[in-house]
Amino acid sequence: MSAIERCRTPALGGHLEKCDSCGFERPAYNSCRNRHCPKCQGLNKARWLQARQTEILPVGYFHAVFTLPHELNALILSNKRLLLKILFDATAQTLLTFGHNNLGGKTGFIAVLHTWDQKLNAHFHLHCLVPAGALSENNDRWIDAPKNFLFPVRALSQVFRGKYIDFLLQANADGKLIFPGQAALFQTRTEFSGLLARLRQKRWVVYAKPPFGGPDKVLDYLGRYTHRVAISNNRILNVENGQVTFAFRDRAAGDKRDIMTLPAEEFIRRFLLHTLPSGFVRIRHFGFLANRAKKNDLTLCRQLLGVPPQSPAPERKSDEELLHELTGEDFFRCPCCKQGAMRIVAELPKPGFSSFDTS
Repeated sequence: MSAIERCRTPALGGHLEKCDSCGFERPAYNSCRNRHCPKCQGLNKARWLQARQTEILPVGYFHAVFTLPHELNALILSNKRLLLKILFDATAQTLLTFGHNNLGGKTGFIAVLHTWDQKLNAHFHLHCLVPAGALSENNDRWIDAPKNFLFPVRALSQVFRGKYIDFLLQANADGKLIFPGQAALFQTRTEFSGLLARLRQKRWVVYAKPPFGGPDKVLDYLGRYTHRVAISNNRILNVENGQVTFAFRDRAAGDKRDIMTLPAEEFIRRFLLHTLPSGFVRIRHFGFLANRAKKNDLTLCRQLLGVPPQSPAPERKSDEELLHELTGEDFFRCPCCKQGAMRIVAELPKPGFSSFDTS
């Protein structure tokens, strides 16, 4: 949280810019680059999407969502690294199993973890982008998925539930779970068995949208999910008198826009629910999109689809070029005279740090 509080402030240092025409000066402070920071995701998303341009196949894509029941929230919040990894594993095994059984081949997909709902409550789910087809087991043909249909969602839900519960049982048997705070409700064998019984009786939410447009639309759609944080700055409407007011979409009212005010401490508590363990990867690739085999598998998929080899990856764009594409603004143009260019004229070191310090 402290890194986010210091983002783009003098605490992180920066540089001084000066217009080469009118002499206007302004400081530019460094970003924190924290993946939970609302200010730092635009460039990260643009860089990630630029790298994905060579990985999109000329086929339809489905958007599938796998959601964990809220009965697991207390246990997950006490065991984030383990139980969120199990979410990825159970989802991957489910989709790969259906690809093998229903299509007769190996499918591929990108999975993106989200942990929040619109009110910043814990809501653990994966967004998966799945190409509409599979690579045959013998790697000799591309198998198209049925039009407007991926896999039966009720069956997906049942298999996903079974796999997650199996992983959860094994983790508990291996002594890998901890039970602090509210998770203590499940610490005894009887209480844990009761939780599992309720989970088995519940229908787990799995959703799949029909396929949508071409590669450009796929990337645009994917960009909505990959680098989101729990709440963006433009949703925060007011902060005063120890209260935070923010906008949210009310799902129960048909996505109607509404407003909520929380005490600052409660707002921060909810925001911190969504910080991930250090090093935890929230965007993962599976099947023929898995990193270790992706290059060869995608080349083969393109050959089998009868499309030309993918052009080389575009040259890496500078931060300034990406910012111009994202905002339409020229950040080098002087905001005062509108004629000159802003040039870096001095470094602004962090407080307590000298740029001449060689220790």
